Amino acid sequence: MATYFQVRIAGEEKTYAAQAAFVVADQLEGLLSRFKQNSDISAIAELQPGERLRLGEAAFACLEIAREMEAATRGAFSITATAEPRPAEPPRWSLDRAELSIVCESGELKFDLGAVGKGFTLDRMAAELADWECPAYLLVAGGSSVLAGDAPHGTPGWSTGLGGDNSPRRYWLTHASLSGSGFEVKGRHIVDPRTSKPAARRASAWAFAPTAAVSDALSTACMVLDEAEIAEIMADREDWLVVLCEGSGWRGYGARPWPPVAPS
Repeated sequence: MATYFQVRIAGEEKTYAAQAAFVVADQLEGLLSRFKQNSDISAIAELQPGERLRLGEAAFACLEIAREMEAATRGAFSITATAEPRPAEPPRWSLDRAELSIVCESGELKFDLGAVGKGFTLDRMAAELADWECPAYLLVAGGSSVLAGDAPHGTPGWSTGLGGDNSPRRYWLTHASLSGSGFEVKGRHIVDPRTSKPAARRASAWAFAPTAAVSDALSTACMVLDEAEIAEIMADREDWLVVLCEGSGWRGYGARPWPPVAPS
């Protein structure tokens, strides 16, 4: 996933809990990164049409979410969109939950989980902290995805910004995730899976959702969807909120209430 993770736990010192969460991140890096030779994702890339591979529970669960988000965003999100080399035709694949396996139906399954793997890792780190009875936390992946638990004692939540720590648009976040996608750091690296062309619609997109995997994938999809498509997708989603940055303006989509504003 080639990113960094941070763990912030409110209240008394929870060094061992934080260490346990980082162990989860390290383990998932080994399973989900296409840059790791022995990862599940690297093994998937070796499959030929008609072949199947049994996966670890974590890799299978992450691919399930990726497939669900592909359907929810009408194909605007795809884990094959940024894989290199880019295939001329989208590969076809299916998942077999009974056997925790993936089946290559056609093409080469060169997956890149960069747009969902970070969020998935945050969700699994949060589950680890729950086992340690640490409910008040803020988890950060690369500065572009955060996942909040309970609010620290005496506060409305964790102060998070649209655009990083120095953003003037800040909100109190609890029991939700916020993820952002844009071109400021990596340039025009986001590809529209439907056209195989780089996205060029807006400067950045931010998504609030119950889980970090969903907000991660959703913010990426909203870099290529037009406003009419976003409005249609969000119409039936009471637990999602998308905020688009276009020019100097911001616009929100979705029925989910905006988090309370935090001081900048």
